[in-house]
Amino acid sequence: MQMKKLIALGLAGLMSTTAIGAALAQPINDNPLSDPRVRQAIAYAIDMETIAETIFEGAAVPAVGLLPDGPNKPDDLNPYAYDPDKARALLAEAGWDSSRELDVVYYYADQATADLMAAMQAYLGDVGIQMSYRKLEGDVGAQISIPPADMDNGPSVVTWDILYGARAALALQEYFNRFGPGLMPTIPNVPRMNELVVKVNGAVDPEVQREGYFEMERIINENAYIIPLYYQQLYIYESDRLDRHGAPYGNEQYNYNWGVENWTIEPDDNGKSVLYTNAAPAQFFEVPWQNLGIFVLNKYAFDTVLEADGALTPIGGEMAESYEVSEDGLTFSFDLKDGVKWHDGEAITADDVTWSIKTALKFPITNPVLQSTFKKIVGAEAFVAGESDTLEGLSSDGNTVTLKFATIDPNVLLSFSQFAPLPAKYFDGVDPINLQQAPFWQDPIGSGPFMIDEVVMNDYTTLVPFEGYHKGTAKIDQIIARPSYDSDPNLLVNASAGKADFGYTKVASDVPALEELDFMTVHPVDIPYTRMIWINQFPHPAD
Repeated sequence: MQMKKLIALGLAGLMSTTAIGAALAQPINDNPLSDPRVRQAIAYAIDMETIAETIFEGAAVPAVGLLPDGPNKPDDLNPYAYDPDKARALLAEAGWDSSRELDVVYYYADQATADLMAAMQAYLGDVGIQMSYRKLEGDVGAQISIPPADMDNGPSVVTWDILYGARAALALQEYFNRFGPGLMPTIPNVPRMNELVVKVNGAVDPEVQREGYFEMERIINENAYIIPLYYQQLYIYESDRLDRHGAPYGNEQYNYNWGVENWTIEPDDNGKSVLYTNAAPAQFFEVPWQNLGIFVLNKYAFDTVLEADGALTPIGGEMAESYEVSEDGLTFSFDLKDGVKWHDGEAITADDVTWSIKTALKFPITNPVLQSTFKKIVGAEAFVAGESDTLEGLSSDGNTVTLKFATIDPNVLLSFSQFAPLPAKYFDGVDPINLQQAPFWQDPIGSGPFMIDEVVMNDYTTLVPFEGYHKGTAKIDQIIARPSYDSDPNLLVNASAGKADFGYTKVASDVPALEELDFMTVHPVDIPYTRMIWINQFPHPAD
């Protein structure tokens, strides 16, 4: 990175002036970082737009708020656009001691993080804040996440001033629940945030949840409790041979309504329509309750109970024809569609769904959001502990599956939009602990628009349309999927050879080469993964 260029670009903003508003609040203790004016000054001092264009070569999306853009984010947040004059004025108003040096820590080993630290040091130094930075070693979790015994007065358990880290989530509660009472290691109790956490966690109505998210985002934004820097970027590549017929671009790492059965692709020289993609498993097929929608197995071969849109908002039925929620939010029922089938032609039954839920409860690596939902079912604790052979709150009658919850879980509908049941009959006698080792995963039987055809581990997997699919037979003749996870080392080679029609990558350096191919389009997609800085407002033990 050309640091001189970066600093020059940053200093160019020194001529700008912005009126200084009144401070929101006074410091809550003797740590100067407890003064909101100091935290706001830090936010105004960092030119994230320039950092995104230089250090991250345009591959980072500067963050406004904790969440990426979407329906649960208000549109009136302060972007804290780069304004060093405003930063200096706020520091002067707060009585900042320019001899004080901030201890900034991080836990990433990549060069971009080191460059970011150097850039932050330069930007903060320009407004009169000294900082040093260091990489944490050893037990990082204990050094960043333990709250003080006294959540109002401290002192802090950790000794650093600022942490550079990340937050990622499937369910939005995962972003905000840390602000609940006694949980945030850097922020003294905020009574209104505590109230909102309880409100959102006790609601199943999406509108009630959204109101809570809006207010929490505004409080965090106004007080600069944390300073979001940028959102992780995911890149979707798509060749001009493919027509998705209006299917949305969303978070490709989770299950949502792709409408893949309606996709079309130009036939090859043999008149066969073949889609090439990445994201097949390299060594074995995983139980789809672990990584949810990452692999094509999850997306093409297994249907979920409900559908979700690209923002992971539940929108209706998949296997289920409909669902109902009781007025108290404690009872959910799903009515399965008539005629939904496994790839072996057998009917998908309510017993398959109930068996899958019970098994997921005991499977040790079920996704945490799914696990959290299922653990709230009445009798779950006794069932998992082996004290009961039945799961009291789970039942079925014909095509209807009913769940009764001991406490409200705001993520029930989201969980079932990510949960793909398995055919129970193929796991007879299999201990849930050993579910991944079952012979079934050598040749899985799914429920989605495509079924597994040929498997050559470490090389490719082929899928073909399932003619008995309840939404109609898919229009693409064959899918050939190459192994990949977050990155595909062979993506550029395959794309250049016309063997990559659709997929994703997190490797920003792949993007220019893909875009140089005249038949390829790359779409940037924001995902729920935010890099940010936490500011420790508690007094330090040494103070």
